[in-house]
Amino acid sequence: MFGNTQGMPKPMAVDEALITSGSLDEMMTFTSSDEEPFTVLVGYNLGRMTWAADVTLMKLIEWSSVANDPEKGEVAQRPLDMNHARGLAVYMLKGLVNAAMARKHLQGKEIPETFGTVLHQLGSQPYFSLQPFVANIRDIQPDKPSVRADRILSTNNETRGFQVYLPRHYRWWMIDGQHRLAGGQITREFLETVTKTGSYPARNNLYTARGKVAPEDMAVWMEALECARSFATVQVELHLGLSIDQERQLFHDLNNLGKKVTRSLSLKFDGSNPITKFIEDVLINELKLKDCESEQTDWNNDDGALSRRDIVAVNATAFLNKGNVAGATPAIVEPRVETVSRMWSSILRIKDYGKPGAKLKTVAAQPVVLKAIAKVVFDLAFSNRRPDNGDTLLDTFFSRLNSLDFSHNNPMWRYYELGETERSDMGLAGLAAYLPAGGEITGDANRDLGSFQGGLMRFGAKHNDIFPILSDMIRWRLKLPNRHQK
Repeated sequence: MFGNTQGMPKPMAVDEALITSGSLDEMMTFTSSDEEPFTVLVGYNLGRMTWAADVTLMKLIEWSSVANDPEKGEVAQRPLDMNHARGLAVYMLKGLVNAAMARKHLQGKEIPETFGTVLHQLGSQPYFSLQPFVANIRDIQPDKPSVRADRILSTNNETRGFQVYLPRHYRWWMIDGQHRLAGGQITREFLETVTKTGSYPARNNLYTARGKVAPEDMAVWMEALECARSFATVQVELHLGLSIDQERQLFHDLNNLGKKVTRSLSLKFDGSNPITKFIEDVLINELKLKDCESEQTDWNNDDGALSRRDIVAVNATAFLNKGNVAGATPAIVEPRVETVSRMWSSILRIKDYGKPGAKLKTVAAQPVVLKAIAKVVFDLAFSNRRPDNGDTLLDTFFSRLNSLDFSHNNPMWRYYELGETERSDMGLAGLAAYLPAGGEITGDANRDLGSFQGGLMRFGAKHNDIFPILSDMIRWRLKLPNRHQK
């Protein structure tokens, strides 16, 4: 494998007569017109020859295939998740608009304001890049001359790389990057549809606008498409002649030997999502909300900080009424920033919140309670079913929030553990009308909010079941409308 063919790496040969045909070559012949040149750098990844190439996004899509369809051959990939691919498509579209701006800058041309506007609507971020793709060319035999090639030399005769001429039927079988590849295909289809028809597609529309494309926006999409064809490149590591078993092993190693960063750290570093940017710019820097990488489970050592993961989840509820921030765009988030900022200002005024030992002193220090507060805010401010006087009710909610008893001893949190007489004696008789199913415990719903032990109310881990009920309790106590009644 480390030998050579007349001075060239073994899979390459200057003389076409020396090339050993691959399995598919035996069934067809080709001429130089059936080949396409690629510049590659030769490496030996843990002893196995690889080629590294920079190609445009369009070229990658043209040459690549994914071995995840049993009807097309042996499977060496996992099933495709189109939701994940579509998210990557939006990311690539942003990257191509950014590339179009970079190209104009390199050309010394003025960048129209529309480019920045479109990028902002898509969701700008400090930096764009795609990790290298990893693929296998099954038809190339790494220990025999399989393709025609030329050495690329510098002015002082140092090797800078190789120009290899690949037959067009040589597929790049994707090992790591099939979702990025599918995302690129979705991005290409979007750009081609927009530039050809002058309208945004009804399906797989990656942009916030609808209908006809404004002339100034069309210039952005035309430039982005041209960048995908000729300027914006991605890197591909090409392995040579791997068997199906070897492809599967490489797929496993690439996807399982790395250590993922914690969710909180990942969210802290992410500058692409408008909600995570709001957290960093407003909550952390302006309001001085204390954050940490992971939640402190030992309440005796609680320093009052909230994990970044929980901060994101609370804000996802407040902005989107969702459990995560996926799909957040500036068009949705920016008009809601002022309201959510008011929410956090009110939370920070809750007695003992954010102070050392907060979890021992107030249930408001538990993320599920903050989600309940966020749920009320979303329902009154942003929901399609918000009441007509939602703004007034929201002002009332913020003004009364600090009057709510967030202590562990508040019997309201233990409603489902109490009997009818206890509820009545503790002033909770009217709460039932605000709760799902009139406060009844049914077998098809979770009503286990948590446990009260040693004077501490510890809410359970199933937040999605718990926080809507807590939001109903908060509504009742603050005399806000019942969400179960029209």
